[in-house]
Amino acid sequence: MIGPFRGGRTVAAVGGPGSPDVLYIGVNNGGVWRSGDYGRTWSPIFDGQATGSIGAIAVAPSDPQTLYVGTGEGLQRPDLSVGDGVYRSTDGGATWSHRGLRDSQQIPALLVDPRDPRRVFAAVLGHPYGPNEERGLFRSTDGAETWQKVLYKDENTGAVDVAVDPANPETVFAALWAARQAPWEIGSSWTLPANNGLYKSVDGGTTWRPVTAGLPGAADGLGRIGLAVATSAPARMYAVVGATKGGGLYRSDDSGEHWRLMNADERLWGRDGDFNEVKVDPQNPDVVYVANIVAWKSTDGGATFTALRGAPGGDDYHRFWIDPRDPKIILLAGDQGAVVTVNGGETWSSWFNQPTAQFYHVVTDRRYPYWVYGGQQESGSAGIVSRGNDGQITVREWHPVGVEEYGYVAPDPLHPNVVYGGRVTRFDWNTGEVQDVSPEPVRVGKYRWVRTMPLLFSPVDPRILYFGANVLFRTTTGGGSWETVSPDLTRATYDVPTTLGAFAALDPEQGKHRGVIYTIAPSARKAGLIWIGTDDGLIHVTHDGGKTWRNVTPASLTPWSKVSLLEASHFDTLVAYAAANRFRLDDLRPHVYRTKDGGVTWTEVVAGIPSDEVVNAVREDPARRGLLYAGTERGVYVSPDDGDRWQSLRLNLPVTSVRDLVVHDSDLVVATHGRSFWILDDIAPLRELPEAAAGAATGAYLYRPAGAVRVRWNENTDTPLPIDEPAAPNPPDGAVLDYYLTRPAAGPILLEILDRGGAVVRRFASDDAPEAPDSGLNIPSWWIRRPQRLATDAGMHRFVWDLHGPPPPALRHDYPIAAIWHDTPREPRGPWVLPGPYVVRLTVDGRVHTRPLTVRMDPRIPLAAGAGAGALARQLAVASGIVDALRRDSAALELVRGLRRDIAGERERGGTRVPAAALDSLDRRAAELERGPSPGGRPTGEPAAAGLTRLNGQLVDLYGVVEGADAAPTQQAERQAAELARRLGVLEDQVHALVGRFRSLRGGLQ
Repeated sequence: MIGPFRGGRTVAAVGGPGSPDVLYIGVNNGGVWRSGDYGRTWSPIFDGQATGSIGAIAVAPSDPQTLYVGTGEGLQRPDLSVGDGVYRSTDGGATWSHRGLRDSQQIPALLVDPRDPRRVFAAVLGHPYGPNEERGLFRSTDGAETWQKVLYKDENTGAVDVAVDPANPETVFAALWAARQAPWEIGSSWTLPANNGLYKSVDGGTTWRPVTAGLPGAADGLGRIGLAVATSAPARMYAVVGATKGGGLYRSDDSGEHWRLMNADERLWGRDGDFNEVKVDPQNPDVVYVANIVAWKSTDGGATFTALRGAPGGDDYHRFWIDPRDPKIILLAGDQGAVVTVNGGETWSSWFNQPTAQFYHVVTDRRYPYWVYGGQQESGSAGIVSRGNDGQITVREWHPVGVEEYGYVAPDPLHPNVVYGGRVTRFDWNTGEVQDVSPEPVRVGKYRWVRTMPLLFSPVDPRILYFGANVLFRTTTGGGSWETVSPDLTRATYDVPTTLGAFAALDPEQGKHRGVIYTIAPSARKAGLIWIGTDDGLIHVTHDGGKTWRNVTPASLTPWSKVSLLEASHFDTLVAYAAANRFRLDDLRPHVYRTKDGGVTWTEVVAGIPSDEVVNAVREDPARRGLLYAGTERGVYVSPDDGDRWQSLRLNLPVTSVRDLVVHDSDLVVATHGRSFWILDDIAPLRELPEAAAGAATGAYLYRPAGAVRVRWNENTDTPLPIDEPAAPNPPDGAVLDYYLTRPAAGPILLEILDRGGAVVRRFASDDAPEAPDSGLNIPSWWIRRPQRLATDAGMHRFVWDLHGPPPPALRHDYPIAAIWHDTPREPRGPWVLPGPYVVRLTVDGRVHTRPLTVRMDPRIPLAAGAGAGALARQLAVASGIVDALRRDSAALELVRGLRRDIAGERERGGTRVPAAALDSLDRRAAELERGPSPGGRPTGEPAAAGLTRLNGQLVDLYGVVEGADAAPTQQAERQAAELARRLGVLEDQVHALVGRFRSLRGGLQ
């Protein structure tokens, strides 16, 4: 995960009874997160489950270790994702078990009996795009082992909220809501007012009656209702009521029997498809909070409100939790993530610590390190670098790029400082300026637009930028002018989808909606070859740049089968792939199509993808024909055989909606809709799957490395960021070496790196002794990089060579001030190797496997080819000379220390004929050679002569200077290296002379 750490839409939020610092949030497609420090940091606790779409969380008031999670976000939105029922944890979220209601798809509210953690209610909204029976209000009395449907109207009506009288849990309230999304995006959300309403039960949910007195009814266009009961005065209730007539905040003072309108301000109740949240201060029934575009607070029972929190553009808040013991502690969840206040709203925690961004698409540029771009739902856009200069990826590494939240981003391949996006803007990295260059600057109805419109450059002609509406646009002037290169390519007529059912009559256009171009796939092999797909289920292709178009839609693509992504083959102009998302037709099955004859025929290729997993994107590997990747609503899949068979490639990626993915060189980059951007580093082994399968018969297989860049691990020179600041790891700094063992190795295995002359520059063995820990370590161990081990067990293994030679024999080791949590290497490391060709040699059970490896220089380093190579060679020569001096220094130190041990031994034996004075003189001189003369042993003002120990430290310091930059050493550094080598030579001569003198004294007296 590379971030950004900018929160995404969050609709579930709750705290733990008695522990206000323990908070839980549920993120749409981001899973469940826990904070134990009032929102200072957040950790995911739900990633191992089958869904990441969360609508509700409830903590049992009588047992805070018991948690329930309702999945499916429960909002009527065009970008929503659904869940698969209820989950329960009895250990505070450490482990989870699925607890039924699998076909519910959306659960916007849960309620646990305040006295019994096993009695729970689930408000099930049901399928957003079709009818289903598993909807309404459900009750369990055995900890969600079994469920009873206790309030139900019909297959179109679900429950949206539930509340309880805290003084009498037998009194329960529930709101029903009949809502349906249409497959088209504009004018697509409808409700059945006659089915909506508030209900009350006084026998624990067994029987129910409608409550209507004072509330809008069907004739008033009644919509969604949100409920709250005042804990301190349970007869007091509030309801946020959506209605075409009479919408507003309502209040009851007799347990919901009668209601009166307290405030009709539409800012409190508008957009009831998104908002219906109201909460009451647990200690004061007159203090009321309402969440909408702004978070509002009333201190007079709802008569008047003031803004508690909000911003231009709309933060869009969804859920309050107020600590029952200290109402100044409030958890507030919204479209930007979750924030916490402990002082009643005077200050708030940050939502820039939650990597839960929702992206629609992803693209990369050609810079180094490459940047990753996308439009972020609710926030705008983000461009984030794939490797941070300071050893990790933090808030320093990303920036908005002037694109609206839903938009595609298109970096200009000819001008690295220019980025296009949305519908359409032009962003300049140099100035930060954003210019609108849309084909239709002001929407006047000539063209159709939806939120997400495709925008991308031609891979054949980098001057051409394509943009889709209901027609295809093209510009070669950076948006200065546009030409239309297609007619309207959407469906002119169609039958209204049966999934609308009873809601079809509410459509004012009676099924006459038209779609838009939703995906564009220009060929990378042939100019003028372009495939387009529409959100109403058509595929067209042109071979002449748009002069003529041919409808090549597969017969199985019924109207409003959204073609979410098309991919033109990188190898064959007749091959293309299509991902069709039929979720808006209440179809969760995967649909991937492949044509090998230019669209004449299509084959659906989904074997291996679960039958309930919608596919959003399909891509072909640009380096291996037939190697495909698919992004689904729950992860990533790979096919090595052109789609005939798929298998999961999710690995450590949390379960989340993957809306798009791209291959950048040997990295797979994905855009999630709830967990920000992720990168799978170095997928080169996937490109060798057939060869690896055959080669593994020999017992081992060494994969061809993708190549390595000599790039510095960390250029920061200042103190490190605190470890609780949000940060993502950099990719490996070195050569990624992958190998596969069919069975455990019979003995040690050996991995060697050879230069072009065949000399070994680095050697690793599986039986290498682990690096001894520093006994005098004066920093917490969590900073230190974990040691690598060359694995010998069966399976796939990855080892990273850091592009350094063996570490020199330094007496002192340090960790740089600019440390990274769990990733700070011990210095000094060995000399940097030169860019160029190398050979990787793996020896397993006597069999040798070799692969070529190319190391190239960080392209940002301003070194001309000739002079640069000479500079780096000179750097290596000087550094190697210092390493050699360190070896000699260490050898001389060992010799002099051995001499001192021998002298001590002579003293201990006693009776020696070597005079004690001579031994003392020898030992004093040996001590001076080891550590230098004592301060009192030299004239005042004279610099101390370096002993071998101090000289070792000076050599290490100079080595750091020489290796500290990718440049030739300075003249003064070279002079100092020569001077230290001269001093070392003098000391070596003196050591050998002293050893000879001792031996002579001892030998002459024997």
